[in-house]
Amino acid sequence: MKIIVGHSNMDLDCIASMVLARYLFPDHLPVRSSLVHPAARKLMNLYEERLGFAAAADLKGQELERMVVVDARGAERVAEQLRGRPLPAEIEVFDHHPAGPDDIPGAFIHEAPFGANATQLCLELKARGLAVAPEDATIALTGIYADTGNFTHANVRREDLEAAAWLLGLGASLKLVKDFLVPLAEKGQVVLFHEVLSRLERRTIRGHLVMSCYLELEEDSQGLGAVVERAFEVENCEILFGFFFFRPKGKLLVIARNSAEDLRLDELFSALGGGGHRQAASATLRTAEGPELAARILGCLEQALEPAPTAREIMSTDIFTIPPEASLLAASMYLERVNHTGAPVVDSSGAVVGFLTLRDIMKGRKAGQMHVPARNFMSKRLVTAAPATTVREIDELLFENDVGHLPIVEAGRLVGLVTRGDYLEHKRGARRRREAIAEGIAAAQA
Repeated sequence: MKIIVGHSNMDLDCIASMVLARYLFPDHLPVRSSLVHPAARKLMNLYEERLGFAAAADLKGQELERMVVVDARGAERVAEQLRGRPLPAEIEVFDHHPAGPDDIPGAFIHEAPFGANATQLCLELKARGLAVAPEDATIALTGIYADTGNFTHANVRREDLEAAAWLLGLGASLKLVKDFLVPLAEKGQVVLFHEVLSRLERRTIRGHLVMSCYLELEEDSQGLGAVVERAFEVENCEILFGFFFFRPKGKLLVIARNSAEDLRLDELFSALGGGGHRQAASATLRTAEGPELAARILGCLEQALEPAPTAREIMSTDIFTIPPEASLLAASMYLERVNHTGAPVVDSSGAVVGFLTLRDIMKGRKAGQMHVPARNFMSKRLVTAAPATTVREIDELLFENDVGHLPIVEAGRLVGLVTRGDYLEHKRGARRRREAIAEGIAAAQA
C-alpha cells in the first residue's frame, strides 16, 4: 500500500500539499490525521467528499510499501497516522521546514525555504506540465495564503507569488479563499483572543519589544495558534509568546510568533522538543511548574537575541546643517545645491535649535520674507533621538510625529541624522539579507 500523509494537526497548507501530492502520485492514498486545525475545518467540511482522505484506521492490516510525507519531515509529526506501524522502506518528503534532529531516517527529502509548502508542489507540477482542477487549485491557493499571512510574512519568496498566479490561471476562486481564511472562526477562539489581549505583558529585551501572556486553562482548546497569530498582528510587536498551562494534565503549551531578523524560533523550540519556522513555532512541555517554566523560557531570549539595530547603525554622519542666522534665500540655495529637502539648524556650540524644510522656506517666500534669518521660520518643535534608539522606536517617532528627518543627538550635540530614506534602506537591506540566505540554502541543496 502506498500512502500520502501530512503532519498530525492538519492545517490549510498541509491539506493543500496533500491534494497537490496526489497529482504527482496518483496511485497513493491520502491519509488524514484525526486532528484538524480549526482554521481548516470549514474547508475540510465543504470538500470532504472531494478530498477523499482515508482515516488511519483504514490502514489496519495493510502493509505499507511506500509513503509520501508533506509539510513535515519529523517522524514524530506523522506518528499519529501510522498508529505504531513501522516506517515503510521507501519514503519521500516534500517540506519547507528546516532540518531537525527528528528527521525521518533514510527519507528522500525535497526541501525549499518557501513561505508555503504547497508552493514547492505547485512548481513541481508546473514543471511537469500537469494542471490541477479549479477546486483543487482553490484548496492549494488557500494553503499558500494561510502560510504566508496573505503574502506579508517575512518568509514569503518570489516563488510563492508565482505559484499563486499559476493557481489563479487554473481557475482558483479568491472568493472561496477569503471565506476559508476567517482568522478566528469559533466563538471559543474569540473569547480566548480577548483574554490573551487583556493579559499581555510588555518588556524590552536587548532592545526588542517582547510581549507575552500566561493563561491557565482547565482543558485543551483547539485553535490557540490562530489566537496567538491574531494577537501578534494586532499588537504589531516583534516577538510574542503565549503560555497556556493545563494544570490538571501537567502540561504547558508554548506558542510564539516572531518578526525579529536575528531570532530563529525553530532553533529555540527545537531545544524544547517542539518545532516550526523562523517566524512561528510551538512546543508542548510536561511540567507541574507552569509559571516558573514560562519565566525561564522568556529568560532564554536574553541569550538568543542579538541587540536590536539602533540609530547609530543606520544614521548618516555626513550632515548638512544650516546656521540660525542664515537667510531663507541662502538656506534655499544651499538645500538645492546639496539636493536635500531639509536640514537641522545648528548654532555655533553644535546644539540643534530647530529644523528647516523646503516647506518652511515656501512659507517665507509667499510672505516675501526670504531675507529674514532661518530661525524665524524654522520648526522649533524638535523631535530628536539618541544613538541608542532602536530602529523600531525610530519607526514610531517618524510615524507618530509625521516627520521625515530625525536628528540624532548625544550629549547635547548633533552626531547624525536619520531620514525616511535611511529607514527604508535598512528595511530593504534586511530583506535582501533574508533572500540571500534563502538562495544560499537552495543552492546548497541543488
